[in-house]
Amino acid sequence: MRKTLIATTIASAVLLSACGSQETKQTTEQASEVQTVAVDNVLMKPSPLQYMAPEFDKFGTKDYEPVFDAGIAQQTEQIATIANNPEPATFANTLVELELSGELLDRVSTAFYNLSGLISDDEYQRIAAKMAPVLSAHSDDIYLNKALFARVEKINNNKASLNAEDQRLVEFYYTKFVNAGAKLDEAQKTKMREINAELAKLSTAFSQNVLKSFKEDVVLVTDKSELAGLSDGHIESLAAAAKKAGKEGYMITLVNTTQQPILSSLENRKLRERVFKASSTRAQDTNGPIIIKETNLRAQKAALLGYKDWASYVMTTRMAKTTENVYGILDDLAPKAVDKAKAEAAEIQKVIKASGEKFELQPWDWAYYSEKVRQAKYDLDPALVKPYFEMQSVIHNGMFFAMEKLYGITFKERNDLPVYHEDVMVFEVFNEDGSAIGLFYMDPYAREGKRGGAWMSAYVGQSGLKGTKPVIYNAQNIPKPAEGQPTLMTFSEVTTMFHEFGHAAHGLFSDVKYPSLAGTATARDFVEFPSQAHEDWNIEPTVLANYAKHYKTGEPIPKELLDKVLESQNFNQGFGTTEYLAAALLDMEWHSFGADKVVTDVQKFEHDALEKHGIAYYPVPPRYKSCYFSHTFAGGYSAGYYAYLWTEVFAADAFAHMTEQGGLTRKNGDNFRKEILSKGNSRDLMQSYIEFRGQKPTTDALLKRRGLVE
Repeated sequence: MRKTLIATTIASAVLLSACGSQETKQTTEQASEVQTVAVDNVLMKPSPLQYMAPEFDKFGTKDYEPVFDAGIAQQTEQIATIANNPEPATFANTLVELELSGELLDRVSTAFYNLSGLISDDEYQRIAAKMAPVLSAHSDDIYLNKALFARVEKINNNKASLNAEDQRLVEFYYTKFVNAGAKLDEAQKTKMREINAELAKLSTAFSQNVLKSFKEDVVLVTDKSELAGLSDGHIESLAAAAKKAGKEGYMITLVNTTQQPILSSLENRKLRERVFKASSTRAQDTNGPIIIKETNLRAQKAALLGYKDWASYVMTTRMAKTTENVYGILDDLAPKAVDKAKAEAAEIQKVIKASGEKFELQPWDWAYYSEKVRQAKYDLDPALVKPYFEMQSVIHNGMFFAMEKLYGITFKERNDLPVYHEDVMVFEVFNEDGSAIGLFYMDPYAREGKRGGAWMSAYVGQSGLKGTKPVIYNAQNIPKPAEGQPTLMTFSEVTTMFHEFGHAAHGLFSDVKYPSLAGTATARDFVEFPSQAHEDWNIEPTVLANYAKHYKTGEPIPKELLDKVLESQNFNQGFGTTEYLAAALLDMEWHSFGADKVVTDVQKFEHDALEKHGIAYYPVPPRYKSCYFSHTFAGGYSAGYYAYLWTEVFAADAFAHMTEQGGLTRKNGDNFRKEILSKGNSRDLMQSYIEFRGQKPTTDALLKRRGLVE
């Protein structure tokens, strides 16, 4: 499965969906009072730094709440002015004004929700829990505002004379209002407000429970001999983690997926089982009840809006259009993936038998023995590969080099700008002609308080209307080496870095007038396309030759070793595709029932859903089980996790096309930038792909990419 997912912060939606309930509305005088109290708060005004880069060194958790209050008050007043304007509704006096509203709230929300995923602590969690229902109510006050919707509806009914991008914005807002419940009666709107407030609380609680589980659901080992198979450096890091946590022995912490990377190395089978079970049962007691409530409330919300289930409601703003289209592609691939996984399992079972063991393959055995199969098949020792992927070389000689070849852009490190953590690097990005594009922040290392996975987001979004240039960041969770030691990356981590910069490029190259349509503000089942399309540039021969060099000797990676790395990329794809499809189908099934159904047993629901689709293959569990499936219950991907596969169809087709057209060339890069990366959501997304490719994508390249066909 292609890695990451992009991180969509609440902040990105606040500008569009903001604003408090009737009870939280403040008068103009109250707003002025709040602003006076917070007069020394740097978040109260645009940053004076270049590109409005955040002044990370001048604000902290104590500064957020007064600015949230002031921002809500400010936008509430702005919305009232727009809605009650005595002049006839026009595009300029209604929708453009909506786009310009909420600047203060947008600024504080962006800072808070980005940093809460990067340096979270108890105070960040407290504020997030407090603000979730307040911001949800604030959103309702905009989208359930009868007078405001009347103006938007009038503009929508008379939009034919507008240019294409303006019409796109009208359609965006009209759909947003309708989907939020603008056409409901007052009793239904009251119910909608109650549901939205409760959903905001539940998703925040779910997220915080997952973050808490990273600290609490650890595996403590007291006997060093149980760690056989790990390198000395890895064992030392586990000891250091235990010591930091005030524990004796060696502490194994979990990553956010079901399978844990450490399982590929641990020789001790009982410890592997402990680690796997600790991972797969995480947060059941705390998040199980939340899931049951959340899915029922989502179903109620969908019913209020006239849809049979939440998934059907979600599809109104997705490229897939219908749940039938989603299930169609998932169910078509499921038997192929399971058959491939079973063939892989048979190979693994042979290795188990040859080792003198007699047990049947279990989920906690897969990673360990599949690595032995990989080594036997490709004679590939990961320890021999990592020295050729030193992080600074990957960044500068790999990723930046590829971007220069494709797009003509260059990067200049900026050590003069403040950062929120010492590990963060900042780069200014320039076009070939020297004109400025924006800023790019790289936050590569794992640390306490940083959520798992890898993602991209923005501190400042591009907008022609506002005259702003993008300030973008990428986050990863690469283990940080001991001081003075190089950061040697796995090939998977390298691929993830290229993937995330695909998202960054989508934000950096945005050339759109309206913020609501700019950059990565596209449908969920499109936004992963640019990132996945950038992944394969890391194996382009010219790029590889430039960065894959031994960190000590500077020697290029030997061709024989490189060939093994590349040949092994389709290894274990039956497992990878099956675990992904299982999670995607779980997500869809959780959102494909009506408000009259209430689930009582989360684990039974999971089992039945997987059985229904023929993908309940025990040795290959879902990539995420429900109780730590943050994408769907906290991260905005509800009924949307399928998007990674959907967009991979586009990515594989696009990369195959560019390969046929010469590969790593400015012509290919300029075309991709012009037709895909610069357009955001300013036109129909499929039309953007057709303008780039000349036709709609096919699944041929995807099946080859995943090794499911020869």
